[in-house]
Amino acid sequence: MPEFPQTLAPGASAASSPDTLDWARYGEVLVRAGKLSPRDLERALAATHEMGGALDAALVSLGLVSEVDAAHALAEYLGLPFVPGEQFPDAPVEANGLLPEFLRAHHALPLAIEDGQLHLAMRAPHDAFVVKALHLTTGLAVRPAVGLASDIDKALQRQQEDVAPAEEHEDAFDMGGEAGEFVEHLRDLASEAPVIRLVNTIIGRVIELRASDIHLEPFEDGLHVRYRVDGVLHMGEVVPSTQGAAVSSRVKLLAHLDIAERRLPQDGRIKTRVKGRELDLRVSTVPTVYGESVVMRVLDRASVRFGLEDMGFATDTLARFRALIHRPHGILLVTGPTGSGKTTTLYAALAKLDSITQKIITVEDPVEYQLEGINQIQVHAQINLTFANALRSILRQDPDIIMIGEMRDGETAQIAVQSSLTGHLVLSTLHTNTAASAVVRMQDMGIERYLITSTVNGVLAQRLVRQLCPHCKTPVAPKPELLQSSGLGRFITPGAPIYEARGCEQCRDTGYQGRTGIHELLVVDEAMRSAILQGRDASALQQLAAASGMLTLYEDGLRKVAAGVTSLDEVLRVTQDELQEEPADA
Repeated sequence: MPEFPQTLAPGASAASSPDTLDWARYGEVLVRAGKLSPRDLERALAATHEMGGALDAALVSLGLVSEVDAAHALAEYLGLPFVPGEQFPDAPVEANGLLPEFLRAHHALPLAIEDGQLHLAMRAPHDAFVVKALHLTTGLAVRPAVGLASDIDKALQRQQEDVAPAEEHEDAFDMGGEAGEFVEHLRDLASEAPVIRLVNTIIGRVIELRASDIHLEPFEDGLHVRYRVDGVLHMGEVVPSTQGAAVSSRVKLLAHLDIAERRLPQDGRIKTRVKGRELDLRVSTVPTVYGESVVMRVLDRASVRFGLEDMGFATDTLARFRALIHRPHGILLVTGPTGSGKTTTLYAALAKLDSITQKIITVEDPVEYQLEGINQIQVHAQINLTFANALRSILRQDPDIIMIGEMRDGETAQIAVQSSLTGHLVLSTLHTNTAASAVVRMQDMGIERYLITSTVNGVLAQRLVRQLCPHCKTPVAPKPELLQSSGLGRFITPGAPIYEARGCEQCRDTGYQGRTGIHELLVVDEAMRSAILQGRDASALQQLAAASGMLTLYEDGLRKVAAGVTSLDEVLRVTQDELQEEPADA
């Protein structure tokens, strides 16, 4: 074990807080060691001054210095020893009152207790609040040293797993033996030929099924495989429970996830080639009662259409939407639930804009498809690169058009409003049921009404409906009562048939093949601005927009029923919630 100093270096004691630490002098240590250029130090100091946070963490996050170099410089500056991970004790050091949660949250690992002194490896030994809390909790004099956060976290996790009762492992995994042996056993199983072939077969079926998602769900009788096709889940094979954990582990290995971590959700990505097509799979795992549930979102660029003309827009709606995306500034919102194609619509809108003469920047979580000529930023919440923080930075990049993947909070909405007021066109999405509800949602997020009327150009609400299979759709003569009760009579020629789903080999007996969009486009004109300033509710705004010529999602769906694109049952399935809400709001 390393020798610990009895006191800290003068002027750099543990009583110094992160806010009062002289980060410029710390940075000079890195510059003198040749680990950082003066120019990079100057920029990093300016960034941390503006956005807050510790300089050493920022330098590591930006990739300017390694975690080891940052820690050694901190140890030198504070006059403290640096303790590498291989010198950490194998067994946990028992100290009264110290909770594992507190140690994990502050990256602190007890190393030894000697002569009434608690020696620790800490990620931030200069944090006065943590040091004082450790002293008050244990009653011991605190003697900190510098350690890597990653080493400390691994040691804390390893110690916690070592003290966990064997019964807990048996209950959780239905297998005996140590956790390390279990992980190696899983790794071996996942590397065996039968498991590899099975996983390849499961992934390969997405091409023939045209599936958008693969669900691997563990239950008592085995691992259920389901595929989402055209927005609807279909049951696939059931993998025996003896192979279920190995299949999940194989997917995690492909996605470069930690197969030893089975208690926390994880996210990853798989790039593979299936039947001559490049597939990008977004992988998400969550723990359940019977094991880990794994969902793979299929990102198949070959099957994605980035043309507005191919997305089911009616001619009149498309003309108004194009006019909105070519405005020089303002906010254009696309709303709808998860999986309704909002991001794809925004991608198609960006593809219509001139990325050669205009600077276009997007902030997304995650970046699903790379677009040529467009700067795309991936959100990383773990390093505090949130939508709001990214937006603050890109405004200094002199953009013309900004696309925000999702307006999740008031802070992001405020920055979007400020961006549009300073001459930028902002495209974004919101989770609301109707176009008019987006205005009310922005008010709920803290945006003043006068700012909404000054910035929002329009709101597009959309859903995806399944298209009838062209090989087996069946014409039927609608009854007069149906035409009247459904409102279909407004859009269909008298005597013309409508079509119903039947099912054949081409559509795998579903009656549907592919999806298209239905839309409602609310344009913020003078009458709408006046209503918003008066504080009218979503129902009143919806009625005002309808009076100005806007067709609702349901009505746009009826147009597609009349055109033989989809069925009335499918439109009712997708828009049922909106139909139920209208009388309540009226």
